[in-house]
This record gives sequence, C-alpha cells and structure tokens, in this order.
Amino acid sequence: MCLAVPGKILSLAERDGTLMSLVDFGGIQKDVCLQYIPDAAVGDYVIVHVGFAIQRLDEESALRTLAEFAHLGVLEQEFGDTTTGVRP
Repeated sequence: MCLAVPGKILSLAERDGTLMSLVDFGGIQKDVCLQYIPDAAVGDYVIVHVGFAIQRLDEESALRTLAEFAHLGVLEQEFGDTTTGVRP
C-alpha cells in the first residue's frame, strides 16, 4: 500500500538544484522533495506521497491523522521498522 502521509518539515536544503527537506512522520524522519511546494517552511505540515510533498495541511489535521495511522499500524506498513526509521 502506498498512502499519502502527513509530516512536519524539520529542515530545508537544496541538493543538486532540487529543494529537499527532512520531514518527521510521528517519530520517523525521511528525506522529502519539496519541488511541488517550493514556499514550504520549517514547521509546516505537508502531505507526502512517494517521497514528494504534494499539499500543506494544518497541524491539528496532521496530528489527528498520524495518531489514527499509528493506531491502525499504517506507519509500520508505510515505513517499515518504526523504531529505527529504516524502511526494508
């Protein structure tokens, strides 16, 4: 399954001309491309699908969705081992 998952932008960086960010998904941190939302800022919540931020999301909705995903085990399915943040 491949869902769009909300996450919080922790940092921004440009890599090889591409705007990238480190995004936290309820304790799991992943690199995410921000090319579709170039004005996104640290602290913003975004919806991420296959490594691309595709939309902003308000904090309340993001946290509620992350809590529900965690409860349903979706984060483990999407990200693998949630204790290390490493995807199999």
